[in-house]
Amino acid sequence: MRILFVCSGNICRSPLGAQVLEARLGSDASAFVVESAGTIADDGAAMDDTAAAQSSRLGGDPAAHRSRYLTEQTAASADLVLTAERSHRAAVVSLAPRAAKRAFTIKQFARVLDGLEPGDLAGIETAQDLVERVARLRGTVPPPADPADDDVDDPYRRSESTHVRVADEIDAALTPIADALRALR
Repeated sequence: MRILFVCSGNICRSPLGAQVLEARLGSDASAFVVESAGTIADDGAAMDDTAAAQSSRLGGDPAAHRSRYLTEQTAASADLVLTAERSHRAAVVSLAPRAAKRAFTIKQFARVLDGLEPGDLAGIETAQDLVERVARLRGTVPPPADPADDDVDDPYRRSESTHVRVADEIDAALTPIADALRALR
């Protein structure tokens, strides 16, 4: 299963998400290809130092990260796309319209997953089944009062406390996602 994280420059939020998810998946991470890309990324840039420090704090490994630009092929080949913001989801769908059912903001996927009843997940055997079920049932879970609550702020060139807050938000959203993926192994 391919999981793609998307943000703007692919130097803060999306690599942090990918690295933290791999850390949360632990030994099950080998069953997934977890990658990241950016809608305005310069190919080959290292991760932002402050974001990299947050990734390390949360168990991620930022050392090998190099940014890459989001392409149609990358978006289309992912089984699950987790974006930092709704605008990134729109960019993914614009590039690969069929990805619409597999694309969510990180917080949206976690919110829908948390809002489902145990019976809603009955019969799910694979990670792809999980994504399909969450996509089908996303309309049954009430949206946040403010749609922007499904977005993760961009911490680039902002304070360390902003980076900490953003990293903690991403980690909090990824915990139930990783738990659900691990349960299918």
